[in-house]
Amino acid sequence: MATHDSIGDFLTIVRNASRAGKDTCKAQWSKIREGIAIILKDEGYIVDYVVSGDVKKEITITLKYVDGIPAITGISRESKPGCRQYFEYRSIPRVLNGMGISILTTSKGVLKDADCRAQKAGGEMLCKVW
Repeated sequence: MATHDSIGDFLTIVRNASRAGKDTCKAQWSKIREGIAIILKDEGYIVDYVVSGDVKKEITITLKYVDGIPAITGISRESKPGCRQYFEYRSIPRVLNGMGISILTTSKGVLKDADCRAQKAGGEMLCKVW
């Protein structure tokens, strides 16, 4: 099966597993996916992630629940392959008035919105998480 939007597929895997109440979910590994997982772990949306395999790497994400409710209330893909969204650091929109985060890919790597503003780095907005 051809994958045209690998980041969108990854976010869908995480969203579906979270809503279904699964403990873990697996996806193919890439640097951007691992960058997104690092930010989700640092912000407390997931418990942990593990990269396994040598030739065909896989990323396994352990989801977080608070009293049986998923920590990830919503996760949405913003910049799509047909319509890319780029922002300079001054114009990055806030998610739910600062209650959520945006994840961007910049020249300095995959960063959350607050880090982009601090490092004065703009880029392509990958997704929003709340």
